[in-house]
Amino acid sequence: MKLSLPESDKAALLDELGVANLHFQQTYPGDKPDRQPVHTVYGGANLFKADTCVRMGDIALNNLQTYAPNFVELARVLQLQNHEHLPTLAADIADLTARLDAMTPEERKQEPGWLAYSVYNKIVQKLQREPVEDFRVDFEDGFGNRPDAEEDGTAVRAAKEVAKGMQQGTLSPFIGIRIKPFTEDMKARGVRTLDIFLTTLLAETGGKLPDNFVVMLPKVTIPEQMTTMVRLFELLEKANGLAPGTLKMETMVEATQIIMDEEGRNPLMRIIRASEGRCIAAHFGTYDYTASCGITAKYQTMAHPVCDFAHHMTKVALGGTGIFLSDGATNVMPIGPHRGDNLSYAQLRENQESVHNAWRQAYHHTTHSLINGMYQGWDLNPAQLPMRYAATYNFFLSSYDDAVLRLKTFVERAAISTLTGDIFDDAATGQGLLNFFLKALNCGAISEEEIEATGLTREEINTRSFFRILEGRRKQAVS
Repeated sequence: MKLSLPESDKAALLDELGVANLHFQQTYPGDKPDRQPVHTVYGGANLFKADTCVRMGDIALNNLQTYAPNFVELARVLQLQNHEHLPTLAADIADLTARLDAMTPEERKQEPGWLAYSVYNKIVQKLQREPVEDFRVDFEDGFGNRPDAEEDGTAVRAAKEVAKGMQQGTLSPFIGIRIKPFTEDMKARGVRTLDIFLTTLLAETGGKLPDNFVVMLPKVTIPEQMTTMVRLFELLEKANGLAPGTLKMETMVEATQIIMDEEGRNPLMRIIRASEGRCIAAHFGTYDYTASCGITAKYQTMAHPVCDFAHHMTKVALGGTGIFLSDGATNVMPIGPHRGDNLSYAQLRENQESVHNAWRQAYHHTTHSLINGMYQGWDLNPAQLPMRYAATYNFFLSSYDDAVLRLKTFVERAAISTLTGDIFDDAATGQGLLNFFLKALNCGAISEEEIEATGLTREEINTRSFFRILEGRRKQAVS
């Protein structure tokens, strides 16, 4: 076979291209296989206690069981799949529940109510086991502007409560604080709170941070704000004996200027780069962002089209970088207007309708986020937790069979390439398919056993990396 290209020239060109390819891969390494929480709960720093997340679970479970005492009621409220085929009489609902309880998971899938039954029971289990996945002790909007002495004292008290929660094992798996923004009028206050909180916490714990601790910097508009946080982190790490790079941060997308700057460019990548590898996530601030767009309060919701625009701009700017993205919050709380033990029938009915309407709104908002590839959002009240998990579990369970088929086919194709010695260069696509199952597994939607239907072993699943799975299978094929 005769070739025309001079070997030396071809090699030089491919080497040059290789440098550019490697640079691109470093900039866009793909989605991280690390666990991403499905939500972040923001709570005022003045209210935070070591057992806050545990108490939130109790409140959330009571809210669910009060306004949807069984899976049929929840299915009707949210109009889950096959809700119209479910019984209405209490005795019939009890009989159906007992029958489903006695079935295997595969047998249940032949019943019209299997999805609603599974979603409801998984919500209950989640609220009992791990009601809050991520929590931010909030010194910004959830705390407000207070006298310096009060914020100083709150920072000390909150840090001690976090230390107590670490000792008692009552913290959420992910936790952090949100300080005030680095705007000209708030920067000094934000830095002071950060210093007091971290210094107190590390003194209480002997220099240890909680697992997955992060600092949220809100209202970021320019890279210099991120750079300043990095330099402050370096000083805090040195002063408190932390290893360099220990402290991590998040940014917030809540102003039009972070979507498009004065030169008509999207500055998000430059803002992330300014964190020098310390920024792990970008969270959307629904209400500040809509306000910055001139939207009046009545229409400031997650369903407004300007929010979708901001989401898509953020995903385009940061897609493939490994930065976790989070949607915002629903501001309608599922809490009845009437309180007390001796409510009339009309008052009880009004409470139920109010809660169910709020449930539907939160459920649809979360589902919309998930469909658009936003796997995390904010919650502001424990009564919102049941619908966070209702939407999340329904999303993953209703897509499970199709996802199994896609990943199984992909794994088999990769295996054939491995055995035949062909080059298989779609690890990023495989990682995206695998991440669906990892996210579902992390939040409790499915079990490891259910992932095995894809053709992957538990050992392969635990690597959390499709590239490692391919490497392992290549080694097995060679040996």
